[in-house]
Amino acid sequence: MNSLPWYALRSEAGCHSPSLLVYPERIARNIELMIRIARGTEHLRPHVKTHKMAEVILMQLEAGITKFKCATIAEAELLGSCGAPDVLLAFQPVGPNLERFLKLQAAFPQTAFSTIVDDEGIAVKLDEMATAGGGTARVYMDINVGMNRTGILPDENGYQLYRKLASLPGLELKGFHVYDGHIRHPDAEERTKACNAAFAPVSQLQGRLESEGYRVGAIVAGGSPSFPVHALRKGVETSPGTTLLWDAHYADIFPDMPFLPAAVLFSRVISKPARQHLCLDLGHKAIAPEMPFPRVRLLGMEQCNQIAQSEEHLVLECPSTENYRPGDACYALPMHVCPTVAKYPIVFTVRDGEITGSWKVAARDHMISI
Repeated sequence: MNSLPWYALRSEAGCHSPSLLVYPERIARNIELMIRIARGTEHLRPHVKTHKMAEVILMQLEAGITKFKCATIAEAELLGSCGAPDVLLAFQPVGPNLERFLKLQAAFPQTAFSTIVDDEGIAVKLDEMATAGGGTARVYMDINVGMNRTGILPDENGYQLYRKLASLPGLELKGFHVYDGHIRHPDAEERTKACNAAFAPVSQLQGRLESEGYRVGAIVAGGSPSFPVHALRKGVETSPGTTLLWDAHYADIFPDMPFLPAAVLFSRVISKPARQHLCLDLGHKAIAPEMPFPRVRLLGMEQCNQIAQSEEHLVLECPSTENYRPGDACYALPMHVCPTVAKYPIVFTVRDGEITGSWKVAARDHMISI
């Protein structure tokens, strides 16, 4: 008996395009694998930036995960509204976001919110605002281990900043935040070596501080590529995020990580403009456009090359287009799932080839209410 591919819909007529389909059974399997790699939930702090959906947060809470990481105030608010016990905003708040961060604590007292800082001026301002409000703000010192995007180097400057943070009465200093997203070696052994080398100065700084009586309570480290390495460290919380939905790019470069793709783009052929050309409705507004071609993995259309893209259109060059007609359905895995999800206000859930409902991408905007 013929069976459909795992991603295909039994009836495509009612599904508008472009749409994003998600597969809860596969998400659940990825959550189980995350927990198994992390050797339990105690040192697991998944990032919500990939999915931004309450339903995925609730699935993780039901699996026993209690600590989460996010990148925006909106994501933090979504986590608070879901009842997440512990939320780290891994983005140094500046400007009005300082006040918004403190408002989160007041709005969701059942959630322990924390954030990161790498600048003394921002830390002092946050300390003053928290003290003026009669409370405290939980913070982690953000450390730069080579990505050169945010953080302070784990040298004398990092040592002095940590001492300063520890002296501010309005701050509750929790530990270090260490993101090593620049480490992407396809070979697992080389990735492990690079990760350990980058982390060594962090351990040295921790040892120096603790020898002088300072407490480094926790270290939140890594992202999806490096979290299996950090999962082996005592006292370190790991922060995978892409692992929940996975994408074609990570599947290609990290074959040692057996996560399942759980988000698929549903598209249609809209035109056959030339003999060997097809046009799909997968423009910049439908998929993350920052990647070089290919920007998606076309499922069942692997012989076609992606040659041009504009706001609403993706043009393919195929050896033959005889079997395709305008209106035909197409499926594709995003190469970069995180910003692709943010392009959709809702996603459709699929089980056994049937659309079973929809989930709101609730934190796709930069503000919900706070």
